[in-house]
Amino acid sequence: MSAAELKKNAKVKKNRTAGDWLIIVLLIIGGLVMLFPFVVLCLNAFKTSADYNANGPLSWPASFTLDGFIKFWTRVNFPEKVWNSIWTSGLVAIFAVVLSVFNSFALGIGRVKGRRWIILLIMLANMLPQEALLYPLYIMFKEIGLYNNPWSIVIIFTVIQSAFGTYLLSSVYGTFPKAILEAATIDGASRWKILKDIVFPISKPTLAVMLVFFFIWTWNDYMIPMAFLIDNSSQTVPIAIASLSGDRLMDVTTTASASLISIVPTLIFFLLFQRTLSNGITTGAVK
Repeated sequence: MSAAELKKNAKVKKNRTAGDWLIIVLLIIGGLVMLFPFVVLCLNAFKTSADYNANGPLSWPASFTLDGFIKFWTRVNFPEKVWNSIWTSGLVAIFAVVLSVFNSFALGIGRVKGRRWIILLIMLANMLPQEALLYPLYIMFKEIGLYNNPWSIVIIFTVIQSAFGTYLLSSVYGTFPKAILEAATIDGASRWKILKDIVFPISKPTLAVMLVFFFIWTWNDYMIPMAFLIDNSSQTVPIAIASLSGDRLMDVTTTASASLISIVPTLIFFLLFQRTLSNGITTGAVK
C-alpha cells in the first residue's frame, strides 16, 4: 500500500463521528448475539449426556467426545439422508430457476394479456401459508400415486419456489430495454434466440442468487417433507434430526451434534457459490 493510500485511510478514520462508532459497536453486539446460539450448539455437541446433565448447557465440555456424532450417524443413516436432501434441493433449485425464467420472460417481455392480474395472483399465492396447502396437496398426490415419493417434494417445491422467482424476475424483465429487443427482432432473432442469447446472459447473476436461495430454502424445510415422506429411506436431514426427539425423552447432546453436522453440507454449498452469490447481489445493486 502506498503512502498516499495510508494517509487517505488515516484521514477516513479520523473523520468517523461518535454516531459511526456507536453503529459499529451495535453491529458487533448484534453479531455476537446472533453467534451465541451457534457457540452453545458447538459446546453441547462435544459433550457426553452425563456432562450436560451435571454442568448444564453453558459449561465447557469436561472432555471432548464424538459420541453424539457417531450415535446420530449410525442411528439415522446420515449419508442416505444427506443424499436425499442434496438430490431434492438440487433438482428443485434447477427446475425452479428454469421455470421462473420461462414464466418471467412471457410475463415481463412477452407481455401476455392480463399479465398484471397473473402477477397479482402469483404474489397472493406466495403469501399463502404452507399449512393451507397441506390437505389439498395430500389429496392430489394420493390420487396420482406420488404420495410418499421424493418426486412429490420436488414438484411441490418447484412450484412454490418458481412462484417467488417468477414474481421477482418478471419485474426485472419488465424493465428490460425495449431498444435491444426491437433491434434483435429486426435482425431476425426468434423469441427463443432472444431469451438464450440476450436475456439469459444478462440475468445470470440474478439467477445464480436465486439458485443458491432455492437450494438452501428447500434443504431447511421440514413440514412438507415430514407430511409427504413416510418411508425412512426417502426422508431428508431435517426429518432425521426431528426423529431424535421423543414424547418424553430428548438426547440433547446427540441433537446438538446432529444439528451441527447437518449445517456442514449447506455451509460447503454456500462457500462454493459465495463468489457467485456476492457478484450476483453486487451486480443487481449496480443495475
